[in-house]
Amino acid sequence: MFDEGQLYSPVTQHDDGTVEVHLSDNHPGRNDAAYLERRGEIAGAALAWTRGEPIPQIAYTEAEHEIWRTVSHELAPKHDKYAHGEYLRAKHALALPTEQVPQLDEVTALLEPITSWTYIAAPGLVPLREFYGDLGSRTFNSTQYLRHGSQPLYTPEPDIIHEVIGHGNQLASPRFARITEAAGQASLRLETDEAMKFVADVFWFSMEFGIMREHGEVKAYGAGILSSYGEMDEFTHMEHRPLDLADMGTLNYDITAYQPVLFCAESLEQLEDVVGSFFETVDDDLAARLRAEAAAD
Repeated sequence: MFDEGQLYSPVTQHDDGTVEVHLSDNHPGRNDAAYLERRGEIAGAALAWTRGEPIPQIAYTEAEHEIWRTVSHELAPKHDKYAHGEYLRAKHALALPTEQVPQLDEVTALLEPITSWTYIAAPGLVPLREFYGDLGSRTFNSTQYLRHGSQPLYTPEPDIIHEVIGHGNQLASPRFARITEAAGQASLRLETDEAMKFVADVFWFSMEFGIMREHGEVKAYGAGILSSYGEMDEFTHMEHRPLDLADMGTLNYDITAYQPVLFCAESLEQLEDVVGSFFETVDDDLAARLRAEAAAD
């Protein structure tokens, strides 16, 4: 789970050029000076990067590679048990390295021939419209830092493990990739912040925390579930509701805890018909109507 309301830790660049990452009080690395310095270095590389230039290369340490190895190996049997077949097929096709942290241009080199998606570097939080606008052009903004080594199976914020193992494998599915691209293109049609938030919340309950029936069992396809060791143990015990766009776009949720309410598609075809079609057609008026429908219930 992600255990802070901001999701991404704020980043400040000081007048002397140093970069500071402001970790939450409950972050495992909050009092680790070496980790804080490392986070600043990695965020600084993304801040100094200009689009069109080569993606910043991070010289990952052996300790950072070990975190990636540990999580990759621990998630693998969980994926086999809990992930939807579409995700597993995409994961097999992408074949991410499991023994070392990949550079973002390596992820692009694996992903682009499959679905034409690319990865670019972000220091942390990317403004909502910028993030979704990039999704509309098949571009994923990704952090490059790793979680604190003291708790390799836990992170209070999205890190490269979430961005690549969670979303990268998902984006190697042409069908999931099309839904994600449609969500990004929707943002270009929307004028109001309310409509943009509605789309982002539907995305949260689908591509981030979506579940789906397969052969009579409930499986996960959302990147937020499939990049989290703990979330995979919990999602089957939560309340499962049918896909309902008005509910998905307005339900209050707490990102500091495992998600207690999840929306379950009956099939990949239903996900495409309901969520994919919504992203393809939503405008400010439709989002407003769905918000009003939810308020009336």
